Amino acid sequence: MNGFKTTMLLAALTALFMALGYTLGGAGGAVIALLVAAGMNLFTFWNADRIVLSMHHAREVDDASAPEFVGLVRELARRANLPMPRVYIVDDPSPNAFATGRNPANAAVAATTGLLDLLTREEIAGVMAHELGHVRNRDTLIMTMVATIAGAVSMLANVGLFFRGGEGRGPGWAGILAVLVAPFAAMIVQMAISRTREYGADRAGAEISGNPRALASALAKLQHGASIIPGATATRVPAAQQLYIVPGRSADSLFSTHPDTDNRIAALAQIAQEMGMPVSSSAIPPAASVPVTRRRASALDPLA
Repeated sequence: MNGFKTTMLLAALTALFMALGYTLGGAGGAVIALLVAAGMNLFTFWNADRIVLSMHHAREVDDASAPEFVGLVRELARRANLPMPRVYIVDDPSPNAFATGRNPANAAVAATTGLLDLLTREEIAGVMAHELGHVRNRDTLIMTMVATIAGAVSMLANVGLFFRGGEGRGPGWAGILAVLVAPFAAMIVQMAISRTREYGADRAGAEISGNPRALASALAKLQHGASIIPGATATRVPAAQQLYIVPGRSADSLFSTHPDTDNRIAALAQIAQEMGMPVSSSAIPPAASVPVTRRRASALDPLA
């Protein structure tokens, strides 16, 4: 069902973009707009992971610099039947995590030092399983495409506001209405797709980690922590909030990038009942354990 919803919303966003191009420039305008969007998508397809990781000043870690954290991700990737992703830590006190990459073979997952400070071993496993759920569901590629098309809609609308024909004619009332409404509509479609994918990643994370209750507990802690300690990148680039497992603020509204955290927790409680949980902490082997704080786990953080 999530896949169907995402397909329909992505189709709606693409149709909106084409309609705006046609309104402003007729058939030729629609073709030109499509070519520009295709070029933007192609560039983003190959470079999205580098852009996102650089934006967060993320540091890649390995078995030598963060053996327990990397070991945990490796175990979860094995459970999810995924290739081992690159693993990063972001030196940021705001607790959060994200995934990026165009496909499972080129994926990367990252957690902030604030998250590693705050959560228990089981909760960290639930969060990283959620991010691997995004990778398995190929949400990182979908959200990259959506963000690119939505950005192209806004760009084209801005151009349309200053559009003039050869004899000084403006785009007309229909065109003016289109360029005013299109960015707003694109934003709503983009956020709707993001919310749809979060529920899917929560379910995947519960299945991969085997402990939906730990993921629910992590969401509650992360939502509170992220709301009182805004992430440095999200403060500079508000659009980055859609990348994270929780935003600074969360509510089921037209303007939220994520479902309400309480609703996500309720859905995870239902999944736990379906799975006959709660599951004991043995769902993740002790060898892949992650200590609760940086003071007890300096090996997790190469910046410590």
